[in-house]
Amino acid sequence: MNHPKVALMTFGDAREHEWNNLFRGLTEPRHKRIIEYFNGLPVELHSCKEVARTQEQIDAQVDQLKAQGVTAFVVHLPCWTAPNLVVRGVQRMNLPTVLVSNREPGTHGTVGLLGAAGALDQIGYPHLRARESFDTPKLGEKVLPFLRAAAAVNQLRGQVFGMFGGRSLGIDTGSFDPMQWRKQFGVDVEHIDQLEIVRRAGLVEEERAAKMVSWMEKNMGSVDYDGAKLTPEKLSFQSQCYIATRQLIQERRLDFVAIKCMPDMTNHYVPQCLSAAFLPGAYDADGEQKPVPMSCEADGDGALTMQLLNLVSGGQPTLFGDLSYLDEDNLTIYIPNCGAMCSWYAGRSAKPEENLSKIQLRPSFRPAGGATVYFKAAPGPVTLARLSRRNGEYVMVIFKGEAIEPSPEAYETFVKSRGSHQLPTMFVHAKLNFDELIDEFGANHISGVAGIFVDELVHACKLLNVKPIVLS
Repeated sequence: MNHPKVALMTFGDAREHEWNNLFRGLTEPRHKRIIEYFNGLPVELHSCKEVARTQEQIDAQVDQLKAQGVTAFVVHLPCWTAPNLVVRGVQRMNLPTVLVSNREPGTHGTVGLLGAAGALDQIGYPHLRARESFDTPKLGEKVLPFLRAAAAVNQLRGQVFGMFGGRSLGIDTGSFDPMQWRKQFGVDVEHIDQLEIVRRAGLVEEERAAKMVSWMEKNMGSVDYDGAKLTPEKLSFQSQCYIATRQLIQERRLDFVAIKCMPDMTNHYVPQCLSAAFLPGAYDADGEQKPVPMSCEADGDGALTMQLLNLVSGGQPTLFGDLSYLDEDNLTIYIPNCGAMCSWYAGRSAKPEENLSKIQLRPSFRPAGGATVYFKAAPGPVTLARLSRRNGEYVMVIFKGEAIEPSPEAYETFVKSRGSHQLPTMFVHAKLNFDELIDEFGANHISGVAGIFVDELVHACKLLNVKPIVLS
């Protein structure tokens, strides 16, 4: 996982008499202790040895820490300090900010915390407050989600989204306003015709495609060639499309993408299922790769949700699928996707071959043939979310669940109901009011990431002026 880069400063009383006769002895030991505490957390900490007490010291420390590329600011207020000096440091740093103090009765820390926090409220500067001791994990539990969210928002600004093709199958919830993204999220949008994938695929060396095909044949549970829909030639062309897409991502410096695919590619060329299976993960036939979140059917808001999930989780693989069937009796949500899902979720293993061994490449149901990347997602905790707009304003529906292995009876019933149109699926047990889910959810697609990151998403939403809606 990538760790947030955090700046930490301890502020002290500027009055010489009070500092020398009272607050120095209370502040300096706690300054050392908070540095030790944060060095024990999964963050990249940047701090200064001295307590900042004067305008000059505050300015110098802020400038020194900002030069390290930090993404969040921890303001430590172990004792009383002048609120205006804290505001000076916070405004100069201009990053998401946490105010930290302690619960001890003799430090005057609470009054220092509330004085600074109230001043920040007066100027409308959002922040998090934490009043905890260093001898419990509560401080880390409270501030880490905020620090991860701050890092995610900082990373998101300046990123480039690649949109291959336009609206797919009339799915309006996949459309978006590029300039709203630019203003609200700081994300640039690069539009690319998806036929560029086809053109570039023709330039991919046959040897590279053969390597990809051989790697899948060797490691996957099965490759079910049928001589018609799925042939070695079709799979080779799908591999060329995947390699071409990754080349375009690298050349155009794209951070996350969406591909229209249906119906143009699925009717006349090949589905882009290998891209959906391998781009959001961390490997392919060439070895370790940086995950690139990818949504199907040109779903921009779905891809942006995936990217936020990737960033708040420290760079983990993400998933994308349909919120397809709700089993109220068993509190289970069925999430299939149109032909592929990130292959990491087949086994949740750091070893690619363990994930691939649980996957079947089956003949695609679509007119052009090719492969469907078929599997049941492995069990484990998952955070599911979706950005959508209500009258032009963004909201994010968020909930946690547990991917499960369905019973043989439930799975057989599901397979029979799907008929010949079998797709990769995650089965998620979620303790929700399903009527509330139907009422609140703003799209047919849903995005997710392994692990529980609900608090991180709520903080990220607040930093991005998005209304979080947490279902439980």
